[in-house]
Parts: sequence; structure tokens; C-alpha cells
Amino acid sequence: MTFGAVAVRDAVGAVLAHTLRAGDRVLKKGRVLSASDVEALAASGHAEVVCVRLEPGELAEDAAASRIAAALAGAGTRLERAHTGRTNLHAAVDGLTVVDRDAIARGNAIDEAITVATVPALAPVRAGEMVATVKIIPFGAREAAVAAAAEAVRGAIAVQAWRGCRGGLVLTRFADTAQVLLDRATAAQRTRLERFGGALAGTLVVAHDAAAVASAIAQHARDGLDPILVLGASAIMDRRDVIPAGLERAGGEIVRLGMPVDPGNLLLLGRLGARSVIGVPGCARSLKPSGFDWVLQRICAGIPVAAGDVAAMGVGGLLDEITVRPSPREPEADRGERGEAAGDRIAAVVLAAGRASRMGSNKLVAELDGEPIVRRTVRAALASAARPVIVVTGHEADAVRAALAGLDVQLVHNPDFAEGMSTSLRTGIAAAGAVRAALVCLGDMPRLEARHLDAVIEAFRAGDPDEIIVPTADRKRGNPVLWPHRYFAEIAELTGDVGARALIDRHADQVRLLAIDDPAILVDVDTPAALAELRTGRAPDTRR
Repeated sequence: MTFGAVAVRDAVGAVLAHTLRAGDRVLKKGRVLSASDVEALAASGHAEVVCVRLEPGELAEDAAASRIAAALAGAGTRLERAHTGRTNLHAAVDGLTVVDRDAIARGNAIDEAITVATVPALAPVRAGEMVATVKIIPFGAREAAVAAAAEAVRGAIAVQAWRGCRGGLVLTRFADTAQVLLDRATAAQRTRLERFGGALAGTLVVAHDAAAVASAIAQHARDGLDPILVLGASAIMDRRDVIPAGLERAGGEIVRLGMPVDPGNLLLLGRLGARSVIGVPGCARSLKPSGFDWVLQRICAGIPVAAGDVAAMGVGGLLDEITVRPSPREPEADRGERGEAAGDRIAAVVLAAGRASRMGSNKLVAELDGEPIVRRTVRAALASAARPVIVVTGHEADAVRAALAGLDVQLVHNPDFAEGMSTSLRTGIAAAGAVRAALVCLGDMPRLEARHLDAVIEAFRAGDPDEIIVPTADRKRGNPVLWPHRYFAEIAELTGDVGARALIDRHADQVRLLAIDDPAILVDVDTPAALAELRTGRAPDTRR
């Protein structure tokens, strides 16, 4: 291949290397120049052009890309026509991609002119979605290299269609297990199976007992359901625990207990005859991606999963951000003023950006007992164990900043505050960064005290690290709500003016209600009447 500038008069039949304008024509790169093209270029003042000429033994870019892509395409894929040296492959069916990583690597190593890229192996795709692309970097490639690359990648990507499985679900419960938790767990598994081309064809709820689990598994097997999913009221901690024991009582076998994917560590992979039985980890009560999805999608595509396959999932298996797990030791430089490790700190995010439309004026800077309401709220946060304390400003930001003068807080501005509370929540959580959790406080809670925040923090530290802590008084939910770091990504996707209420509903099984015997956690200032009542010193009306 020759590449370089040539006189315009000598460019007929050459490939244009760069897009040029010739009078009212736009001649795009890759165009084979005709005699009329050359005349137009000369007439518009071009004395020379940069172009390419292929030599014997070389293929033009489109022909090279098409040849490699045709070899690459396996079952369940279809080709696009080549254009500008690129050919894309698309899924012809809904299913799971099957990629030969080594073959792709060999093909890409043959000649730098040739590139083959695919979606990740075992990625779920829908019919029509792109799964691979072949791109020739220059305007042509050596025919021998093209032939070698085509042979190297032959059949290296395919789409395994979903097999339309009919799954069964076993849920175990304790005497006090709420029905809403069972309903939500069922809905999540139904959605998963539907995503992977299947359906939830049967659900059995039984006591958390090995014999009851064995009976339910056997019943689903008799009904012809596969896979059989077993989600316990308590996590699987040992091969002798309730769910593994129930599988073996039913005549099944344990293939592997535990997987190197987090969330999803406590998964059980088993078999009952030809049927797959999965002890579902507790994280799968929500639809957040976990190792369970990796196993279930393979089974739904008819791809066998053995113990070794699960063991190989560790690379890339850290799905949660590592900052949610505090290290036992941290350098002194990474510790906050209270001595806690940076990854173990709990931030307070005070929302002080709203327009207070019901109030008629900025309630946050209205005074109560001689002090702006927002300053009272922030002082309570500063007196608690929460660090850092982040205040999100928006409407009348200068006035709010002035009300907080002299306080050791981190101020962040939300320019989109008019679009709703979710924008302020996203701004505050983003500013919190690498903390273990965040307490979300409303800026107009003048009766809030440090002890209220500390009670929520202590409950979180003593309990499940994935629990959302919601304080209550008089059987009503109040504020502040504590959000573990694992939910930060979902908070970042919120929209509208509903705050995080939708997430509390979505993760109801992870919500812990903490009774606090003080209606102050219910009191905010939404109207002039509410402020007037507080100023009189009367007990606030906390009816909702």
C-alpha cells in the first residue's frame, strides 16, 4: 500500500485519504476518485491530494472486513454490510453471547491493520443489538493476514438463545416473616426469569425447615420445573444448613456452596437429576446485579454451569464498590478528626436547596428562638458522630450560606434544584464520596438533636451493613434516613421530586425501622402555621 500526496492529475483510481471539498461536492475519505472527481478538485484549486493505492496481494478495507466478519459470525448472529472498513455483527435472537476469548486475541495479534471487538462474554443481548465489530484500520490489509485472521476467529462469537425455561421458586419463612417481603422476593425472581426468556411457573412458601424444603423441591421437580430456585428466610452458612440439607433430602446433590462474586457469595449450586437447583443468596431479593444473575442467565440459555465455572468468576466478581467495606487498619492520614477510617465514616447530608413553595418565603433562614432553622439542623448534625457534614444549597443559596457562617460544613451547590428533591439528594450523595453510609437530613427540622442522629448511626453499626435505617415515632416514619454506600449508585439515578421514597419501597426487605421515642424526628416546617406553632412552644402537630 502506498500512502501520500500525489498530483491531482495522477489521482484517478486512488483512494482519498481525507475528506475534501471540491466546489459544491464533498468527497469523503475512502472514496475511489473518478476522473470527474479529479477535475472538480483541480477546478477548486487543489494541486495535490493525499491518497492511497493498494498493491498486489492487498484487499480493500470493506472486502477485508467482510471476509473476517463472515468467518467470525456464529449461530444466532447476523452481519451488516461493510462500510468504511467496518462490519458489525448483531444478535439475531434474544439470548446470551458466547465468546471464544482466546480466538479473538489470536485474531487481533496477526496484523495491526485488523481489529475485532466484541461485547463481554456471556452478556445478555436482545435481537438486533450489536455484539461485535470488525474494523480495518488503514484503507486495506494484506490478503494473507486477512485469511489468517478469518481462520483464527472462525465462529468465535455466537448468541445462545434463551431456552424458555419454566422455573419454580421455594421461599422459606419464619413465623414472623412479613408477607410483603415474600411478595417482593417473588416479584424479583419473576422479573429475573422473564429477563432471561423464561417464566416463573410455580411458587411454594414453606417453613424454614429441611424437610419442608425437600418436599417443595420435589414438588417442583414433579411439575417439570427447571431451574428450581430456593430463597431462604435465613442465609445459607454451611453445607449442613437448612437449604443444602433439604436439597439432599430430596435426592439432589450440592455442586458448590459459595462463589467468588460479591454480592452473591452465599449462593448454592445444586442438581436434582437433570434439573438445576439454586440456593439463592439474600442479595437477590432486590434486582441489583449479583453473582446469582451470572449463574441463572447461563442456565436459562442452556449453558452448563459446573463447580469450576463458578470458581472462575472471581476476576470481575467484585460488583460492589470496595469502599463500603472498612479495612481493619488504615493509615493515620486517612482517618477523620474523630479517629475513624475514611471508609468507615458516616456522612450527614443536609438538604437545604428547596424553594419552600408552601411557605411563601425561604423557611430555612426563618428564625426560631433567635436562630435560622437550617443552622439549628446543621448544628445538630455537627454535634453527632456523623462526618463530614455536607449541606446542599440551591434556592437562595447565598442566604443559606450566610445562615451557616462559621460552621465547619462542606457546602455544595445544586444548580438543578428546581427539578426536584432528587437532584439535591444526588448532589449530596456524590459529594459524600468514600464513606460507609450517609444520613440524609432535611434542612427544616429545628427540633432534631444529635442524639437522634447518633441513635440511627449506632443501630447501623451494630446491625446488617446493607440495612437502610428509618427512624420512627408514634408508628410514623421520620428523618434522617441512613443509606449504606451500596445504594449510592441507585440514588444517583433518581429523578423528580420524590426523594428516595421509591428506593425504600424497592428495598423493603432491607429496611429496618428504628423506634425513637421523640416526635422531633417527624417535625419539619412546611407552612407559616407550622412555624408559628413552633414559635409558641406548643407541641407540634405531627399528623400526616
